[in-house]
Amino acid sequence: MAHHKQAEKRNRQSQRRALRNKSVRTGVRTAIKKLRQALARAKPEEVQGLLRQAIRMLDRAHSKGVLTRRAASRRISQVARAAAAATRAKS
Repeated sequence: MAHHKQAEKRNRQSQRRALRNKSVRTGVRTAIKKLRQALARAKPEEVQGLLRQAIRMLDRAHSKGVLTRRAASRRISQVARAAAAATRAKS
């Protein structure tokens, strides 16, 4: 338990930020999960929209400071490669 006013304030701020970050992180996970499910169902028309949405969510998470630049970049690369491989296999 914090004993100083400033420490109490920092705890409150930290809790608010953690809640906000959790929300963003959950959104990213959900977007990627939906994309992977569409890839498993082999629905190329769904994949393009979901890929765009997942990339947007990852970029937003990076800009908000939830993910580092490299982590966001790595995940974008992974989902883009998976989508490209699925559309190539379909052709």
